[in-house]
Amino acid sequence: MTNASEPLEGTPLIAPSSVEHPLFDQIVEACRSVYDPEIPVNIYELGLIYTIDISDENDVQIIMTLTAPGCPVAGEMPGWIVDAVSPVAGVKSVDVEITWEPPWGMEMMSDEARLELGFM
Repeated sequence: MTNASEPLEGTPLIAPSSVEHPLFDQIVEACRSVYDPEIPVNIYELGLIYTIDISDENDVQIIMTLTAPGCPVAGEMPGWIVDAVSPVAGVKSVDVEITWEPPWGMEMMSDEARLELGFM
């Protein structure tokens, strides 16, 4: 039997988002306005946005991935996200980091994205 107060081993593969922050929903909507140019679904529904971390000062840190390391817009997409999120009222700054861990997979897509792409 394990002691419930013992910490779990390891760290989560994807850091938690600031879902309780008042700006979270608006930032998600801004992310939904950015589309992968090769797939007709927004990057949020594709599951490319892993973490939206919002500080008490309203600095936004977004950790995301791409569908593949050779994505032709890898250098541009973080800027598209900054451009989409920066105008949200109250946002102080936006920083976007690309990660490859965990690698993106089709199971990360929302049901909406799967339906749009004909996988459901």
